[in-house]
Order: sequence, then structure tokens, then C-alpha cells
Amino acid sequence: MAKSQAKIALLTGGSRGLGRDMAINLAKKGIDVLLTYQNNQGKADEVVQEIKALGQNAAAFQLNTADQKGFAEFLRKIAAYLEAERGSAHFDFLINNAGSGLHALFAETTEAQFDEMMNIHFKSVFFLTQQALPYLNDAGRIINISTGLARFSVPASSAYAAMKGAIEVLTRYMAKELGSRGITANVVAPGAIETDFNGGHVRDNKDLNQMVAGMTALGRAGLPEDIGAVVAFLCTDDARWINGQRIEVSGGMNL
Repeated sequence: MAKSQAKIALLTGGSRGLGRDMAINLAKKGIDVLLTYQNNQGKADEVVQEIKALGQNAAAFQLNTADQKGFAEFLRKIAAYLEAERGSAHFDFLINNAGSGLHALFAETTEAQFDEMMNIHFKSVFFLTQQALPYLNDAGRIINISTGLARFSVPASSAYAAMKGAIEVLTRYMAKELGSRGITANVVAPGAIETDFNGGHVRDNKDLNQMVAGMTALGRAGLPEDIGAVVAFLCTDDARWINGQRIEVSGGMNL
């Protein structure tokens, strides 16, 4: 990463899907991006190159958000990298996006599945953010990604949606308790989006896609680019007075 005065975002799960589009939109706003991936370094490196082609700096780091024991070492690597490249270990924006889905009816969800959702979606956001606070600049931003399923109910989504609902409550507490540092915390809650999430079922299943379109006021399923620009906006000065809010980006789904 060349010397730069641009603000810096740390984005989890930035190698594909919504995260990839968030990373690109952040770069378009003049923000340098540190993104994480779990397994596919090749895809992460492709996003890094796309960001560099836009004139911003970027780097990719491996992170398993289900393993909270690895957070301290991960953040040490981030800090060392930034110290070497920028002369400061601090960054400006933390975007908690990494996650995976679970399609299982409430009566059939196992404790192991529940714990997996808890670790990936709630404990990771809680403890990664907590441990990142010493590195997050005052007047920084925290953006947590939730889901429309925390507002409306779709069968076989209970464990996943419950963890996202917990994130929404947590975000309000973050906003309240970190306000003295000028840090804001907000939630972006996408509706059904055409990505590879959950096996690409919204993108690839024609019947499901049409059903989603019929449930949405704007008459279609969401696209990744519908979400990334909103996340990037929340990292701009124009969004400085938005705090403790849940912003649903669903095209008016299930109104």
C-alpha cells in the first residue's frame, strides 16, 4: 500500500457477493480498503486489484470470523501492516459483513447449527468490534450488516435471523456507549439479493426470484450494487449525523 492520506475501511467478508460490491463502492468514495476472506485468497486478490485500478490502496487478510480466538492476532497483523505502510496502526471504518446462511426449520435446527450461527454472526461482531476499538479512530464508523429477515419472517430462517436481530440491538448499544468518542454505529439490512449467498438460491432459482419480486414494492430482487453504495455512503461526511439506526435496503420487501 503506497503512502496515502485516504481514510481506511476494514471490511470483513470482502472477497465476493455483497462484500465485494461494498469494497468497490468504498474505493469509489476515495477510501482505502482492507478486506478479509476465509478461504478464497484468489477472489480476494482480484478485488484488491479492482480497487487499485480505481486509484485506491487495498490489501487482503485471511480471517475466520467463527474463531474468536484468532481475532487478537488478526488485529495485530492489521496494525503492523498499517504502521509499516501508513505510519499509524489506526483505521476509520469497521464494516462487519462476513457471514453465512442457514436454511433450517425451527423445530429441526440443531444445537451445533445454532452455535455456528451464533459464532459467525453475533459473537464475531461483538468481539471483533470490541477488540478493534483501540485501533478505530475517534469519529470513526461501525457498520453492521443485518437482514430484512430480522423484520419479517420467512420459514427456515429462525436461527440466522435471530442472530441478525441480536446484532441490531447490539448496534444501538454501540452507538450509545461509543458516542463519547464520536464513533457512530449503524445497521444496513439487505433484503433478498442475487448473490452466491446460501448457494445462490435467490439468484439461480427462477421461481424463488419471481416470488421475491412479487413481495417487493419495486418488483424485483435486489442486486449487490443496491447495497454497496449505501454502505459507502455511511462512511462519508454526509452521514455523520446518522447513528444507532437500522437502514433496510430491500426495495420495499414485505411492506
